[in-house]
Amino acid sequence: MTWSIPRITTGAERRLLESTLDRNRAELINTVHGLSEVEARRRLVASPTTPIGLLKHAAVAERIWFQHVLGGVPKSECGGGTTAGDASFIVDDNETLADVIAEFERASERSRMIAAEFDLDDTKTHPHLGDVNLRFIYLLISEDFARHAGHGDILREQIKG
Repeated sequence: MTWSIPRITTGAERRLLESTLDRNRAELINTVHGLSEVEARRRLVASPTTPIGLLKHAAVAERIWFQHVLGGVPKSECGGGTTAGDASFIVDDNETLADVIAEFERASERSRMIAAEFDLDDTKTHPHLGDVNLRFIYLLISEDFARHAGHGDILREQIKG
């Protein structure tokens, strides 16, 4: 199933930020639409990046930024893992593409619930960046997911021809 989120072009800043992030989430999921389990795990670059791995990594980013940094949830309680870097792209052999999509969707939904409790200017401290606000998190994750959706599109094109 291909996800389609309408493009919101007017309205309050928060509505635009949330809509853009949701569109990028959907586009990231769309990059694996129609791929087989084998194709989704196919590695075509030197890094551990695979189509399914991009979704796994995105779920980790959701948990780190929204649950841990914004919500203050200890990493050990975020569920599904918060290991950053190349390890965040690794998918266990027993996880299916449907499992990883569902994991990403659950993490995204939890992010929405946590973010709803904060104003755009509410500030939290990131261990390496210092003070960040919700607005920054929305922009950072939107940028990250858009970039990874582009990576996924290229991988899909290489896989499907």
